[in-house]
Amino acid sequence: MRCTISRLAESISKRPLNLKAAGAALLPPLPLYRRILRAHRYLPVEMRSLGDDYVKAEFRRHKDVTSPGYIIGFLSQWKVYLDQIPAGPEGQRFRGKKLDPTAFEKLSEEQLGQMYELMQATKDLWKTDDDQNT
Repeated sequence: MRCTISRLAESISKRPLNLKAAGAALLPPLPLYRRILRAHRYLPVEMRSLGDDYVKAEFRRHKDVTSPGYIIGFLSQWKVYLDQIPAGPEGQRFRGKKLDPTAFEKLSEEQLGQMYELMQATKDLWKTDDDQNT
């Protein structure tokens, strides 16, 4: 499957990505990165360490990208992620959410493999004490 600028910038949410509106609402990369890491402070310890490592790796991996469409797509999806994390200690506990079937259909084979590895690495993390004893 060939990646095109419009496909790379395509929203994985239910609403289509409006590039003009997204450009107005986007944060620059460094402030967005910092806000995400600050928001992770209120996650459970296991989720925070996993999330921090992932965010750092993704932003590092994409720091040399020059394609405007790709940059807008990348920053807008991270902004969507940031908006889903409860803000502050008084916010409700973050429990994650199910992957949207539309987003799942858009994953490449490599991304599906990464999702499977992530599932295998974290499946014991969320078991209750009763589940682990059996």
